[in-house]
Amino acid sequence: MKTQSLFKNILVGTLLLTGCTKLDENAYDQMLTDNFYNNRNEVVSAVLRPYTHANAWVSPSGQDGWWRAAELSGDQLAWPTKGRHGEDGGKWKRLHYHTWTVDESGLNRAWSLIYWGMGLCNDPIQNLESRDIAQMGITQEEKDAYIAELKLLRAFHYLKLMDLFGNIPVVTQVGEPAQPETLSRQEVFNFIESEILANIDNVPALSHEMLGRMSKAGAYAMLVELYLNAEVWTGTARWDDCIAAADHLINGDGGAQNGAMALDPNITDTYISTNDQSKEVVFSIAYDYTTANFQPSWPSEFYHFKQREIYGGGRNGNDGIVLIPGVYTKYKNQDLRKKSWFWEGEMVNFATGEPVTGSEEYRDLPLVFVDNIQKNKSGSTVSNMSEGEENSGVRFNKYKLGSQVVGFDGTPVDENYNNTDWNIYRLTWIYFAKAEALMRKNGGVATQEAIALINVSKKRAFLDADWSNNAYTPATLTMDELLEERGREFIFEGFRRDDLIRFGKFATGSWWDHQPSDLTKTLYPIPQQQRDLNPNLQQNPGYN
Repeated sequence: MKTQSLFKNILVGTLLLTGCTKLDENAYDQMLTDNFYNNRNEVVSAVLRPYTHANAWVSPSGQDGWWRAAELSGDQLAWPTKGRHGEDGGKWKRLHYHTWTVDESGLNRAWSLIYWGMGLCNDPIQNLESRDIAQMGITQEEKDAYIAELKLLRAFHYLKLMDLFGNIPVVTQVGEPAQPETLSRQEVFNFIESEILANIDNVPALSHEMLGRMSKAGAYAMLVELYLNAEVWTGTARWDDCIAAADHLINGDGGAQNGAMALDPNITDTYISTNDQSKEVVFSIAYDYTTANFQPSWPSEFYHFKQREIYGGGRNGNDGIVLIPGVYTKYKNQDLRKKSWFWEGEMVNFATGEPVTGSEEYRDLPLVFVDNIQKNKSGSTVSNMSEGEENSGVRFNKYKLGSQVVGFDGTPVDENYNNTDWNIYRLTWIYFAKAEALMRKNGGVATQEAIALINVSKKRAFLDADWSNNAYTPATLTMDELLEERGREFIFEGFRRDDLIRFGKFATGSWWDHQPSDLTKTLYPIPQQQRDLNPNLQQNPGYN
């Protein structure tokens, strides 16, 4: 059973009076702060409230948060129409084709969700700063740490807003000003950097008690992301700063309680129901279904309508997101990631071993996930975003919920079922970021250090007998190959759009059922609904 304090503390007080998925009501905002912050439990509850909200916008959550905009516009994942499901007004097609407009409800929802989360940071920051520690029942050291943690978490919100929308307002007080001015991306970048640097030494080190919370290690990971993308976001490369921030995590002085972090020894420990014990997770959305009934939200995005029969759990999905045809074949057959992270081929019942049958086009017929998107049942050869069936596309199996039943092969019941945390930053990503920075400093040529960083990560995906033929060398680790390996390693993790932009392939690239778009598409439009509310918002270039 998990022992994280995060959800035990969240349950204190009134914070879970309303779920984060109910966006038309927010009981927390209606609370009178004069009657709150009167003891340690209330203070901790206020500090932790933004983390439950992060479930709605950071991870795949069944909502139009940051993750959908970050992944479904890239060259790996899509949500095609499958029979009578998934058309959804064409929103997924517009993401895939880069034909979104200023009126996209999904982009407006992403903007609203992230700013809402930022407001959930601003409110306790203001209240903690204005209250005496004696009233709140905490020490000055605790007060300073809570404020620093919230400011770092607020910086994380702004980093993701800047990533998607570029030029945005920065607000540090609730409701003031009511119609804030747009700041340039450079100004937003500078604000985020200054907030991280000012607060990084005032938060606790990463520990099991800090899982799911912004620790010193999480702050260094934010710096790595900030500097890795600095050339795109500001026009000025910051490769040395990226390397230095990464080294804090790699070399052991980056805020982990027990010194250096470590890569997990295999490709599964980072994604299973006990991944709160993972050695390499830096920052995550921590779920605790066992004691707090707070469960992962991503099954709705990825799972088939009858998924519970396949993996032995109690949750199905919307039969939504799949791999773009051809992505699956970019993994060699010896690659253990190909065997572990995806559902492909004929599905069998976890408990009986019998074939699982479909519920739509393949009702009462074996359900076979295939690496194409077309109407196979009718014999059509057309393959595009409109031609799918319920079996179209290789499916997500990277994160695993565990099972509630004993499998036909003797797989036991998982006592941690439904507790799987969603990772935002992990040490492998830090390794790849440092390697990329080293290569870019070296004119795009791999250094021995860069090769070692990628190889130590990749080696876990191959048996010893297969490794020598798959290890990178100075000749094989090119910049193009680094982008491909990033895709294989970090698929589903929310980084693909940024990777394609940084490598100059987001607007100019072609992939399945997608033609090159325009450089203005590297930024999303400021949602028109937000501009109607605040005339001081300036639209991004290329949008009316």
